[in-house]
Amino acid sequence: MSDRSLRILEIRPLIPSAKVSENMSTEEQFQNKTLRPVIKMQNSLLLVVFQNYFEQHKNRFYELSLSNRMLYIENAIQKDIKFRNSLTGIIIGQFTTEEYTLYIKSSSALNKRMMQMVTERIKDQLQYFETSVLL
Repeated sequence: MSDRSLRILEIRPLIPSAKVSENMSTEEQFQNKTLRPVIKMQNSLLLVVFQNYFEQHKNRFYELSLSNRMLYIENAIQKDIKFRNSLTGIIIGQFTTEEYTLYIKSSSALNKRMMQMVTERIKDQLQYFETSVLL
């Protein structure tokens, strides 16, 4: 394992609930072993990226009801391909070379999992965007 890979693994948060077992699919193992820790580690950056996205789109997000804010987040990830690719890059950039090799074997399925996880993480933290408006 390269020095870069070792350093990346050292700084990742541990998620005790992210169990990996042999009876799980390869994608599920990758999700629990790699995606969950990386997305957790990149959480503060993801929040700032979304905040910037909202500002670039004339702060319409802040005028929406709670349910429409949820839809706005989903649509931003599903329909704005440039934005989705940016989010994907933020996560993939934290993979080790070994993880990247596994990722490219089923990137389509893993990208779907990745975006679902990011969507839920952002929706679960909507209060962050309320406090950022007040600042």
